[in-house]
Amino acid sequence: MAKFLIVTEKKSDWAAYFPSESVVSVGDYLDHRSDEEASHSNTQVINLCRDFSYQSLGYYCSLLAEARGHRILPTLRTINEVSRKEAQWMVLNGMHEALDLAFSGQEHDTISQLFYFGQSTHPALQKVARQLFEQYPLPVMQVTFRHNRHGWQLLSIAPFPFQSLENGQQDSFADALERFSRKIWRQPAPHRRYRYDLALLIDREEHMPPSNLMAIKRFIRAGQKLGIRVEIIDRDQLARLGEFDALFIRATTNIDNYTYTFARRAEKLGLVVIDDPGSIMYCTNKVYLSELLEKHKVPTPKTRVIRAGEKGWVEKTVATLGLPCVLKLPDGSFSRGVHKVESVEELEQKAGEMLASSALILAQEFMYTEFDWRIGVLNRQPLFACKYYMSRGHWQIYQHKEGGQFNAGGWETLDVMAAPRCVRETALKAANLIGDGLYGVDIKQKGNRAYVIEINDNPNIDRGIEDHFMGDLIYERVMAEFLRRLQQRGL
Repeated sequence: MAKFLIVTEKKSDWAAYFPSESVVSVGDYLDHRSDEEASHSNTQVINLCRDFSYQSLGYYCSLLAEARGHRILPTLRTINEVSRKEAQWMVLNGMHEALDLAFSGQEHDTISQLFYFGQSTHPALQKVARQLFEQYPLPVMQVTFRHNRHGWQLLSIAPFPFQSLENGQQDSFADALERFSRKIWRQPAPHRRYRYDLALLIDREEHMPPSNLMAIKRFIRAGQKLGIRVEIIDRDQLARLGEFDALFIRATTNIDNYTYTFARRAEKLGLVVIDDPGSIMYCTNKVYLSELLEKHKVPTPKTRVIRAGEKGWVEKTVATLGLPCVLKLPDGSFSRGVHKVESVEELEQKAGEMLASSALILAQEFMYTEFDWRIGVLNRQPLFACKYYMSRGHWQIYQHKEGGQFNAGGWETLDVMAAPRCVRETALKAANLIGDGLYGVDIKQKGNRAYVIEINDNPNIDRGIEDHFMGDLIYERVMAEFLRRLQQRGL
């Protein structure tokens, strides 16, 4: 659990609230560089200075907090963005109905509201407050809305000094701060059983998650054995990341969905993150992986990139790869966005459809094998080895059907050392090009040659499949890696 410091311009600013040892003046915070609190890297600082303008005390408080490795609210980036009015005239996607409901019957076309740590006293504005806090995390923000012919829109965002809050507003502020910090400063902190707190992000509506429910329970149990409290969170809890020391993403990742937002935010807050945003960005794009693997001479099936508007691409593709060949969308996963084409006509038709949604697609030689190897890699070391067999009567592991249904082939989990040497070494070489996170490298084996098909940044670890050989040890290995990284950072 993070330590909390509440920094005000003067300690007397806190006179209206219950006394707390967490409250320090900005002068004391800036001056005391060497004391335990100031140097503790696992400290959350709430900057409540009145002024955040350039070179003000509030500005330097956030600046030095970042230099000390503290988790600071607001960050210097937020201060700069708001001061440059980058948030002005921002459209609140999907929030028009909430604004219309909240401001129904208002005679004025301009209305200001105060939000406290992403909370609003107006029930209809809760989602709006949370969305704005996720983008511009300010302790107290004054938000102004304007009504025009397009409806209600956001006009401006500005920090609001908590020192200027009135009685009822002070209660709302105190409640929101207590909820945000999870620290009840009205009574002594309870004894903690765990040294660290880890957020485990899942998608409760996902049909094919990277870990099933039984596996999630074992991750939680493995963390507890190592002194890590593991709490499940979902996509609506981005604002809570500051409560944790680490983030483990167990939802299917993509660069354009909430998982990447969580990874970026967690990394900025100084959390240990798996999957880190770099791994998500690189692994979820097959065009990037193709270039990377080719550059470093990692064997792959013959591949070429097809570009929308490219002249002679059909002839070039057939000449390079032959037929049949496989077409892939850059960001497909679980065999989705992957199509086998048997003829020139089918190639032209299917590639044309795919190029309508992506400027680039991949074409790859068709290389049939009875199964694909999956080598799990963690911190540049092999973690597990699995054979994923093709779906019966199909050329892929997953055969997707209409309505979201699918068929999957069988599996066989082995001792990593039972996998052929060429498979292990190729998998490690490929994964290490991405980083030191958790990866699943898919490989096709032809004789003594191993060909990388894909590198996954959040490989499946399911109870009863990937853990079949190692049992609970696989979950403990992952949690032990979090523990190692947390200790390495001095947290």
